[in-house]
Amino acid sequence: MANVQDVLTELEEAGTAQNRKVYARHGAAQPMFGVSYKELGRIGKPLKIDHRLAVELWRSGNHDARVLALRIANPTAMTAALVLDWLADVDNYILVEGLGKLVAQSPVARSISDRLRDDPEEWPASLGWFIVACSAERDELWTADELEALVRQINDEIEARPNRVRHEMNGALIAIGLRDQDLRRAVLETASRICPVEVDHGETGCKTPDVAPYIERTLARREAQAARKAERSRARTAAPA
Repeated sequence: MANVQDVLTELEEAGTAQNRKVYARHGAAQPMFGVSYKELGRIGKPLKIDHRLAVELWRSGNHDARVLALRIANPTAMTAALVLDWLADVDNYILVEGLGKLVAQSPVARSISDRLRDDPEEWPASLGWFIVACSAERDELWTADELEALVRQINDEIEARPNRVRHEMNGALIAIGLRDQDLRRAVLETASRICPVEVDHGETGCKTPDVAPYIERTLARREAQAARKAERSRARTAAPA
């Protein structure tokens, strides 16, 4: 079982000054080591899922350790209390989205999203909407009527919401549009009114995607992937025994 101090030491050795500068431009604050995502993957791979270690890494307060914690935490062990406890420490979108990906796989995904989407503060509401973006295509979590109501809410509120919340609402709109044709029509109608969504990404090269073209590209990519999969299946069936 991995020791938290050993992991922190490995993270520190993998960090670079250049990465610290880059991450700072994205809102990450000290303390941080500046570990690349490639190195985080290398360090995290042998750790697999280790919820105890994830909790200890989060408690360290180090940005890179928290990013790693979100990768190795056990989604099924995420309670509402723990999510809210970690959320209280969040001060940048990197951690919001990492936490959102984790929570979207957890038993409390829907309840946390419902609790936070209307929060007036930027990071809680961002988390609530990012969970929608990660889970909108799961029909066991959201009915079509519920998602259509969220589309109407985005249409009515997005312009007045805090900066990063607008970005996550835009992402939720894309995910809802990918769910089915009926929802896609509602999404595209809304997108025609609200896009492009204005988001300040600071001194970074990040952009908030335009909804309609993004949906179109994603559907085309999925269709191409399905065609390749079908072709491989036909090839295997036709191959001589």
